[in-house]
Amino acid sequence: MSEALVALVTAAALGGIIGWERETWQKPAGLRTHMMVALGAAAFTLLAMRTVGESSDPGRIVVGIATGIGFLGAGTIIQARGEVRGITTAAGIWVVGAVGACCGAGEFGIGVVAVALSVVILTLLPRLEPGGKAPGAGKDPEP
Repeated sequence: MSEALVALVTAAALGGIIGWERETWQKPAGLRTHMMVALGAAAFTLLAMRTVGESSDPGRIVVGIATGIGFLGAGTIIQARGEVRGITTAAGIWVVGAVGACCGAGEFGIGVVAVALSVVILTLLPRLEPGGKAPGAGKDPEP
């Protein structure tokens, strides 16, 4: 049970890192949403790993997680006045699901690297985009 606790807490914490970044942009899917997605993905993965048998395949659970999180991400995408917004947040939710699955499978290193790369992508790359700004410096450059 202690390894499950570590996996769940780590998943929530790692999801929170990406969620906090989204929170700085004042996105509707922020800290709590990202933590819950990572936690849920880790719990499903732990369940799959513990119930594996001759007729069970943990990979099917991971595919289900990816599909379900795609549905959640779609809910964060908004189209209004010819603009599509929320795609980066949706992608972040999808990545957080993968991070949670990594933690649930005990692959903490992969989860940490994915979060580190995500933070770089979300904080540094907007400055390189045309009209991009640093987080918290005004309008989100996310189209």
